[in-house]
Formats: sequence, structure tokens, C-alpha cells
Amino acid sequence: QVQLVESGGGLVQAGGSLRLSCVASVRIFSAMGWFRQAPGKERDFVASVNWNGASTSYADSVKGRFTISRDNAKNTVYLQMNSLKPEDTAIYYCANSYSSNPSDRRSEYLHWGQGTQVTVSS
Repeated sequence: QVQLVESGGGLVQAGGSLRLSCVASVRIFSAMGWFRQAPGKERDFVASVNWNGASTSYADSVKGRFTISRDNAKNTVYLQMNSLKPEDTAIYYCANSYSSNPSDRRSEYLHWGQGTQVTVSS
């Protein structure tokens, strides 16, 4: 059973940066993704990276501000978040896909972490 543990969330002012990490309990040879869920809203796609880190995909709302990457030697995927806005406030979840390619479809993701809270103040 794959276990995913996110960390790195917190409170930051608008314009600031945070780096989220997601550590897997086993080596994952498939795409990984980050999603987020704000209170009262659906869980939305943020970013995804393919199995070796060579290909990425982003939601339009975070393009140019967020960067997803992975270190397979450490079983870890990262989400570097810059120029944060109050509307980025949400719980951020990482997940592993059954596909090797990046995807924005929640249905393609098998295992999910417990999430880490990101709060951006104005």
C-alpha cells in the first residue's frame, strides 16, 4: 500500500513563497500530481509530473508561478509556489497516478495523502 505524506504548508503573505514536499513510502514509477481544495469547493488539479520528471502539466491559474518537480531517489515530489495569492489558500494534496504521463484527471489518481494547509493572507 502506497502512503503519501505532505509537508511544507503554512501561513504566508501575498507575494510570498512556499515549497511543499510529498514523500512516498515506496518508489513510484508513475506520474504524480498536486491538487487543492478550498472550503466548500471541489478538489481541483494544480500540477502533475511524469514518471521521470521530464514532462509537466499545470492548471492555468498557477502557470508561471508554481513549479512541480520530483526526486525519485528520495521518493519525493515537490511543489514550489511563488507569487502566492489569497485565492491559493486551500488544503494541498499529492497523489500518484496509474499513468506514466501527467494528467489533470482526478479519476486517474490512485492514492492520496492527508493534505497540508496553505493559507495566504492579503
